[in-house]
Amino acid sequence: MASKQEKRAAATASMKATKGKPLGEGSRFKAVEKSARMSGASDPAAVAASIGRKKYGNAKMASMAAAGKKK
Repeated sequence: MASKQEKRAAATASMKATKGKPLGEGSRFKAVEKSARMSGASDPAAVAASIGRKKYGNAKMASMAAAGKKK
């Protein structure tokens, strides 16, 4: 069984791997969500959404969410 540190390192590596990915496809959101889950967040999706809204603003996050729902 993997230790907590190993899981956290895997989540961090996942985030670094998505660095060059285009916005709006969801891979970055999933990586942040995975990292928050490994850190013990009770609602990792809410943490990822909060970070995205802080970085990109409400309008940009809403447009990315709408694009993701169309797929």
